[in-house]
Amino acid sequence: MKNATIHMEKDFRVAETDDRLFSSFLEHLGRAIYSGIYEPGHPRADGDGFRTDVIQLVRELNLSHVRYPGGNFLSGYDWKDGIGPKENRPRRLDLAWRTVESNRFGIDEFYDWSKKSGAQIMGAVNMGTGTPKEAGELVEYCNFRGGTYWSDLRKQYGHPEPMNIKLWCIGNEMDGEWQICHLDADDYGKKAVETAKIMRWVDDSIELVACGSASPLQRSYPEWDRKVMEHTYHDVDYISLHRYYENEGNDFDFLASFVDMDRFINTLSGTADYVKALKRGKKDLYFSFDEWNVWYQQKQERRDWMEAPDILEDRYSLLDALVVAGMGMTLLNHADRVKIACLAQLVNVIAPVFTEKGGRVLKQSIFYPFLYLSRYGRGTVLKPVAKVPVEESRYGETPLLYQTAVYRPEDGTVTVFCLNIDREEMELELELRSFGRLAMLEHLCLDGDLQARNTFDNPNAVLPKALPVVPGAFSECTVRLRKQSFHVLRFRLCSDDGHQ
Repeated sequence: MKNATIHMEKDFRVAETDDRLFSSFLEHLGRAIYSGIYEPGHPRADGDGFRTDVIQLVRELNLSHVRYPGGNFLSGYDWKDGIGPKENRPRRLDLAWRTVESNRFGIDEFYDWSKKSGAQIMGAVNMGTGTPKEAGELVEYCNFRGGTYWSDLRKQYGHPEPMNIKLWCIGNEMDGEWQICHLDADDYGKKAVETAKIMRWVDDSIELVACGSASPLQRSYPEWDRKVMEHTYHDVDYISLHRYYENEGNDFDFLASFVDMDRFINTLSGTADYVKALKRGKKDLYFSFDEWNVWYQQKQERRDWMEAPDILEDRYSLLDALVVAGMGMTLLNHADRVKIACLAQLVNVIAPVFTEKGGRVLKQSIFYPFLYLSRYGRGTVLKPVAKVPVEESRYGETPLLYQTAVYRPEDGTVTVFCLNIDREEMELELELRSFGRLAMLEHLCLDGDLQARNTFDNPNAVLPKALPVVPGAFSECTVRLRKQSFHVLRFRLCSDDGHQ
C-alpha cells in the first residue's frame, strides 16, 4: 500500500471561492431545453411548462448561474425569434446542430425558469451572424427599466421589471472553424471591443466575458488568447476557457485529465499576466471556465433537421464521475484566477440530470462530485503541502493522489477533497495542527465498478457511501482511501475542552 502525507496550514491560502464557480450551462441543443427543463403536458410540469422534478434536482445542486442560450447555437441565433406570443414565433433551421428550432422557448421563459430554479442567468450575445447593435438591444430588452422600444416590449410580453442580467458572454468559441461566421483573433477582438462598448453604454453595471480558446488542442492556442486579451484588456472582465475530456482507451490517462486542465489554466494565467504588463495595466484578467465536462465526442450522433432530437446524451459511468471530480477540484485549486465555471451541460445533453420524455428523471454519476464540490467547496481554498506518490501518464508526471482543501472560518469546518487514481488503496496522513484540535464530521466515498452507470431501472448503481469517521478530537489523523475513488473528508474545529 502506498502512503501520502498532506500538511495543511490555515494561513496558506489560494483565494476565496466565488459562488459562480458552481454554475452550469443550457443550450438549444438536443433535449436540453425541450423535454429537458421545458415539457408542457408532462405530469410534473407546472403552469409554465417547466418540469418540477428537474427543478428539484437543479435546486439541489445550488447553482449560482446558468449560461444561456449557447454554445454553438448562439452564433446563428436571433434572440428576437424567441420573444412574443408563441404562436407567432418563427421555426428556423439551426445550422450549428442541423436541427429545427421551434422558438417556443426564449429569454422570457428562461428568466422565469431561472427564478424557479434558484440560479441567475449568465447571458450570451451572438458574435457570429449577430451585430454589436443587436447585442446592445438584447441588453436593453433585459435590463433597461422602461420608456424605450425594447424595454417596453419586454413589459408588453410579461416582464414589467428589468431582468437585471449582469453577466454576459461576448460570443462563443469564435476561434473554432466549426463556428458559424468564425473569426480570426484580430477580427474577433475588434468586434468584441465594439460590442462591449455598446452593451456597457446600455448598462454600465454588467460584467463581460470575451472568448478565449475553445481548447488547448486548437492550432491557434495560446496565440488566440494573447491577441484577444490585447484587444479587449480594457473592455472586458474575464476570458473564457473550454475543455472536455473523453476516455481514449487508457483509464489511467483519463483519470489524469486534471493534470492537463491544471496546465491549461497555468499557461493562460501567464498569458494574461503578460498582457497586463504589456498594457501597463493595474487589473488582473480573470477566467470564466464556462464549459467543462466529460464528453464522448468521437461517438457524436447525427439527427439531421429534427426538432429537439436525442443527441449528445452521454450516459456516464463511475469512471467519468471520478474524472469530473478531478476537473472540479482543479477549478477550486485555481480559485485565485478562475472566478466562473459552468459544468456543460445541465440536462440530457452531456449532463448530470437525465430525463425520459413524458417520464422519469435520473441523477447521473457525475451529479454527485459536482453536488459535493458545490455544497462544501465554498470558502477559503487552502494550499496544502503534499507528499504523494507519482506515476507517468500521457501528461507526464502525475500525482496518484490529488487534493483540494477548503476552510470555512464562519462555521469552523475544513473539507478535504481527495481523488485517488491509483489501482490500489492508499494510506493518507493528514497533518492539521495549525487548526488546533478537530473532530471528523463525515467521510463520503465514491468508488466501485468503474463501468457502473445509473439507469432508470437501477438509479443507485453509482451512489456515494458514508464510511466510518476517525473518532475523537485530534490534530492529525490517518485515513484509508480506496482504490480509484473520490473522497469528501469533513472536519470541525473543537473548542479548548475538545467539544465541537
